[in-house]
Amino acid sequence: MIDKTASEYKQVISTCKTLFSKKTQDYGTAWRILRLPSITDQIFIKAQRIRSIQDKGSQRVEDPIKDEFIGIINYCLIAMVQISLGNSKEMEMTWGELEPLYDQAVEETFNLLQNKNHDYGEAWRDMRVSSITDIILMKLLRVKQIEDNSGKTLVSEGVKANYQDMINYAVFALIKLNEKNN
Repeated sequence: MIDKTASEYKQVISTCKTLFSKKTQDYGTAWRILRLPSITDQIFIKAQRIRSIQDKGSQRVEDPIKDEFIGIINYCLIAMVQISLGNSKEMEMTWGELEPLYDQAVEETFNLLQNKNHDYGEAWRDMRVSSITDIILMKLLRVKQIEDNSGKTLVSEGVKANYQDMINYAVFALIKLNEKNN
């Protein structure tokens, strides 16, 4: 089952990366202007829309929920790239410069998934997509609290680990939604 998860994970990330690459061609790296709290709020908007649609059972804007989960993944990866770039003031980056940073963030996050999936025995497969959405929102509230505390924590993991968990939960949601539609 873990090999199946790895394959499904890589397929989801491939979809996310293709979209990210195309948006980079369209918009460049305008997102470099964003501070981490702004990225966190952008992820929050996407997760809140998913929850709102799940609660209402309908939507008025045609953008599918799947696209919002892809957005969560890519914005979390943007946050991780921003963290890795530190205080760099370089705004515009080529895809050639950006792609290795994207891939590195994905690789670190996938390794975390492999370790947690081993320990938890793929418990996520028995979760509801609505619960996954709630967990993403909870992690966002944690990140906001950490950001409001100037990044300081006493015993908790930092923002990067929470972004990684959100990526992994969003991937799980997309895998589950793909299974539901097949």
